[in-house]
This record gives sequence, structure tokens and C-alpha cells, in this order.
Amino acid sequence: MQRIVHFSVGDTLELKKAHPCGCARFSVVRTGSDVRIICLGCGRDMTVGREKLDRAIKKVIAAEGKTSQGATDPDTNRKDGTQGQ
Repeated sequence: MQRIVHFSVGDTLELKKAHPCGCARFSVVRTGSDVRIICLGCGRDMTVGREKLDRAIKKVIAAEGKTSQGATDPDTNRKDGTQGQ
């Protein structure tokens, strides 16, 4: 059984093997059955199959300001950033 790695748009992925430019960190641009990532070293944009990428991930670094509950700001009451009444 294959492990499922949870990540979302904006997260940084550290892969087991480095890109030819020497950097092993990539930013997630789009998720789905194919994941679009950008190399943080040279800026190369690529699309990789989800299963292949899941096997290559060493570590997931969550985007700044992101909480585990999905809210973007602890001072707001709703996910869209508006104050509830």
C-alpha cells in the first residue's frame, strides 16, 4: 500500500533527489492527479504525476501563515477573512 502525502497550493516540497540545477525544494502551484511545481533554485515549471511525486517527497514545509485547521488568520471568524456577526 502506498502512503498518501498531504500538501496544498503554496507549500514547499523537499524531494529526495535534487533538480539538475542543484536545488531540491519546489513550490506547489496546482494540485490534483497531476501536480504543478516550480523549482525554487532556477524557476523551472513542471507537471508531475501525483503518484510519482508522492514517492519522491522527503519533507513538506507548510506555507507561512497556514494553520492546520485551514484558517488563514486566527483573528477572523471565517475562512474568507471577513468578520462574522
